[in-house]
Amino acid sequence: MPLLDRDGLRADIWRAGADDVAGADCILVALSELEAALAGNGRGRRIGVAIANDVKAATLKPVLDQLELVSIAFPNHGDGRGFSLARQLRAAGFKGRLRASGPLIADQFAFALACGFDEIDLPEALAARQPVAHWLAALASMSTSYQRGYGAQNILDARRLARARPAS
Repeated sequence: MPLLDRDGLRADIWRAGADDVAGADCILVALSELEAALAGNGRGRRIGVAIANDVKAATLKPVLDQLELVSIAFPNHGDGRGFSLARQLRAAGFKGRLRASGPLIADQFAFALACGFDEIDLPEALAARQPVAHWLAALASMSTSYQRGYGAQNILDARRLARARPAS
């Protein structure tokens, strides 16, 4: 699946699985395999975990400092629980890479990045319908947000400031 960040396509260095990925420096394991992967990480590999979007952030909080990637699955573009989970993981102190994995759409790109995601792993079919140029154009078209705390200027606050300025 193509991997996209704010600069466009990027190579994916992460390999799925645990011990069956011979020689891999960066392994991405399922949540059910995470404890074993962390316990057996004498090889100094970078560990990432792939989780569903309904996992509680508190589940990962004890091991966040040992993870370098958290990949959150989106079952469809209309299920926004992964956005909330990304914000919660960032609020809990996760400093590694956050990946949205699944059929998001280009219009959600700016919001995904604002929520704390670093990259999106797209299904091939979706990437064929919405090439990288669409994603980057959608990102460039969003400079403000209605939500506070998402990095961009808040539309409502900007309006209040404009009304408060004396007329010239």
